[in-house]
Amino acid sequence: MTMMNIARTAYGQPQAPLRSPRSLEYDLLARVTQRLRSGWEARKTDFPALAAALADNRQVWSTLALDVANAGNGLPAPLRAQLFYLYQFTDQHSRKVLAGTASVEVLVDINMAVMRGLRGDTGGVL
Repeated sequence: MTMMNIARTAYGQPQAPLRSPRSLEYDLLARVTQRLRSGWEARKTDFPALAAALADNRQVWSTLALDVANAGNGLPAPLRAQLFYLYQFTDQHSRKVLAGTASVEVLVDINMAVMRGLRGDTGGVL
């Protein structure tokens, strides 16, 4: 392989186009939401999968909370406050799911509402 071919391979067109932050956030929420659903369905036979899905969902929300708490965040202040509240609720509700006193349904609903917002289809939510 010549040096020109090596350069083309290394610096040529990427295989996947660059994606927007909204698209990445949407995909991340979609994956964790699916894991929440699957973990819930298998909770009696594979509780660790549910616990891992809850931990990952909490991590996503913790990261979002840190971002919206940053003064440089460009979202409107009321939306930032709502997202921070959803982080707090998600954290508390996740503990209830782990304790066996609640289901993941509301966590899935929250994630789906945010996903709709990331697509631009808020439908009055958030």
